[in-house]
Amino acid sequence: MNLNFTKASLLGLKPPRKGRVYLHDTQEKGLSAYITDRGVVTFFVRKRIQGKDQRFQLGHFPELSIENARKQALVVKASVAKGIDPYEEKRKLKQDITFGQMFEAFMERYSKLFKKTWRSDEQLAGRFLAPFFHRKACQISRIEFLELHEKVGRDNGLYQANRLLEKILAIYSKAIDWGWEGTNPAKGIKKFKEKSRQRFLRKDEMPRFFQALGEESNSTIRDYILISLLTGARKSNVLAMRWEQVNFALCEWAIPETKNGNPHVIPLTAPALKILEERWQSAKSPYVFPGRGKSGHLVEPKKAWGRILRQAGISDLRIHDLRRTLGSWMAALGATTAIIGKTLAHKSVEATRVYERIDLDPVREFITRANTEMFTVAYGGNIPEGEPILPEPSSRSLKPGGQVS
Repeated sequence: MNLNFTKASLLGLKPPRKGRVYLHDTQEKGLSAYITDRGVVTFFVRKRIQGKDQRFQLGHFPELSIENARKQALVVKASVAKGIDPYEEKRKLKQDITFGQMFEAFMERYSKLFKKTWRSDEQLAGRFLAPFFHRKACQISRIEFLELHEKVGRDNGLYQANRLLEKILAIYSKAIDWGWEGTNPAKGIKKFKEKSRQRFLRKDEMPRFFQALGEESNSTIRDYILISLLTGARKSNVLAMRWEQVNFALCEWAIPETKNGNPHVIPLTAPALKILEERWQSAKSPYVFPGRGKSGHLVEPKKAWGRILRQAGISDLRIHDLRRTLGSWMAALGATTAIIGKTLAHKSVEATRVYERIDLDPVREFITRANTEMFTVAYGGNIPEGEPILPEPSSRSLKPGGQVS
């Protein structure tokens, strides 16, 4: 029986009088379940390995959620596609494996399959955890990870130390989920208390910031920074922005996938459209902000960003703070948390339910108002009709279509 697995549909199943009834998820191909005469629902995946039909039991509903059952089904299917027998892998995990082997399993079976930022996991482990790789995973003590957490906190900062601790916890937790019979030595180690960053462009900084942008000779970097400020989009999305995502007729930018894994549509205000239209006239690349590197687009313009901040006399400001700037200015103009969340593509269980009921009209309204207020403050008053987006540079002309230096 084919069925779209939802909480309501599974809870509404009636147990058979005898035996079992088998169900097949219409959303995740290969994921199945059966309900017994006692009402127990069990998820499983059936695959053929070396000529034999094997069933891989995943867990019982609702202890195992539908979302996690689908993720586990993907892992099983990916393993089988690579010629790996998940049962054999589980048997190996029950042995005394090294921490390095445990980390490798974490990367191949989870991080590379489900995380866009898997390379950062690899880099973080290589930087701090390599000395543990040759050790038996069961022999590493809690005090060793506690001391490592404290050392990284002192030498590299509290944020870095906490991200490392989260990684160690995840590596052991996944191994336990996959059948390793041991305990998680990082469990119970307390994170350092972090202060949430609240930096954004203030009113007194806005005129200097815009003046410095007007002095910037590289138009690709200048326009990238402006679009980041005017849309509030994440850095990675702006850097990889493509012309096919921009709809000039609807005045919208459709991002196919954000950090949260979901698509997101951002309304484009008049200043943002003006920048994009000017770039489009001389575009020679599928990317809005082209670069000379392997990716084909602009990548992490740290030097240029530092140059602009020095020119503006502004310190302790990151490119990500431009995103916070738009949200803060929208809040000052009366935008609700839901509207700001919709604008910035924030995701939380409760907030998402509210965002789903909000269309783009109020979002567009408050982005427009915030953009207008920024320009008004930057120019010290109302902007005359036909005023350029940026002040004219005092000593050099801008180079349209400039590439990354």
